[in-house]
Amino acid sequence: MTTHPVKTYTARPIDPGTLTELRSADDSGRAREPFTDEEGGAPLRCCLRRGAPGERIVLVSYAPLRRWAARTGVDPGAYDERGPVFVHAAACPGPAGGAAGHPFGNAHRTVRRYSADGRILGGRLVQEPGGPEGFDAAFAEAFADPEVALVQVRAVEYGCFLYEVRQP
Repeated sequence: MTTHPVKTYTARPIDPGTLTELRSADDSGRAREPFTDEEGGAPLRCCLRRGAPGERIVLVSYAPLRRWAARTGVDPGAYDERGPVFVHAAACPGPAGGAAGHPFGNAHRTVRRYSADGRILGGRLVQEPGGPEGFDAAFAEAFADPEVALVQVRAVEYGCFLYEVRQP
């Protein structure tokens, strides 16, 4: 494996404007009903933390690449996928202390690379998120390829979008 200088990369939550839209009608065009998360533990993409018991949340359909492609003027083609994400039912202040660290890193995650034209360029399984071959090494490897415009971190279990990372 090639080693790359390790930089610090920032996890990007879903932006507040998009969250407002998703709470009204998600990326499938449906209104969703908020509910109380009695047990807690839902991975909240608005503030990049696990929910606490009793918080009001909503599960929405989200198309992260579609929204990025619309802002950058590209057509994601067949890679325009959408999937379920949990967010707070009402606006929240976002990640505590910014978006330092790599949230939801307590299990295997996939770092998926995308080109500037919205195509998947590959991915990498991160088995030891905090170890020497963890997230920052996977991001450095991805961004060493000049064709990589952004990466998404996804859950291995279901392929769910967790957060996005761009060049520092």
